[in-house]
Amino acid sequence: MKKMLFIYNPNAGTGTLKPKISDVLDIFVKGGYEVTVYPTQKYHDAVEKARTCSREYDLIVCSGGDGTLDEVVTGLQLRGEDTPLGYIPAGTTNDFAASLGIPKEIVEAASVAVNGVPFPCDVGMFNEDYFIYIAAFGLFTDVSYETKQSMKNILGHMAYLLEGAKRIFNIPSYRMKVCHDGEIIEDEFIFGMVTNSRSVGGFKGIIGPEIVFDDGVFEVTLIKTPRNPIELNELLGAIVMRQINPERMYSFKSGEVKFECEEEIPWTRDGEFGGAHREVLIRDKKQALQIMVRQEVAASLSVAGDRS
Repeated sequence: MKKMLFIYNPNAGTGTLKPKISDVLDIFVKGGYEVTVYPTQKYHDAVEKARTCSREYDLIVCSGGDGTLDEVVTGLQLRGEDTPLGYIPAGTTNDFAASLGIPKEIVEAASVAVNGVPFPCDVGMFNEDYFIYIAAFGLFTDVSYETKQSMKNILGHMAYLLEGAKRIFNIPSYRMKVCHDGEIIEDEFIFGMVTNSRSVGGFKGIIGPEIVFDDGVFEVTLIKTPRNPIELNELLGAIVMRQINPERMYSFKSGEVKFECEEEIPWTRDGEFGGAHREVLIRDKKQALQIMVRQEVAASLSVAGDRS
């Protein structure tokens, strides 16, 4: 019998996993797995469990929000492990799962974890740390980790919008030097993100439609600081219409980007606090993670499928 490690966050999201645990385990066993179950106990617990667990497991499945997924992926990267990873999204937003076409419904996602196919997905390096789909600074990036879990559970996605709305009139601005592919950008920014996702903050299409997950490059979006109300209106209009305004934004693809600033800037990685840094080097580890997806969507996620 094949062996599986199931790591889940009992406090994630709206608690949708708990009443489905029996059904999920039944799917795992019917899929031919002997299952070891581990509920996380504290912050970064999933990192250590994934990093130090036995190498005899044929499949690791995790369930929780984007932060739980980030922790498990970090643990696997630290140990240099390529064991396939299944993901059952049970958080508030679940950006990465939405991008990969992993079902929102718990039992359906469990079925994909054991019956899907492994997809070779890129992983991000953030200095010496890791992220799975986004590293960002500036406007709204602290909303996810500052919004109370109880508020997330009750209000769901609206919690992020309400918390973010408080900040629109108090926008910090950062003077930065951004280096990529032999080009240097020096400007003031209110927001920047390096992403490998079709959904950010629960909103799809912000970065564009042509996103694949195994091409070795990230999508980078930098929003300039507006100097007057007219520029602010132009910027907000572009964001609402999900369009890149070259007068207000920089947008490019790169496998390595360096950010430099005279002051320490707080960053977020996959919705969790990523520390405050003066310098950040972000690199794309091409196809470093084998994540389980539905067979019928795998081609649409790949650069090879995108060209066909």
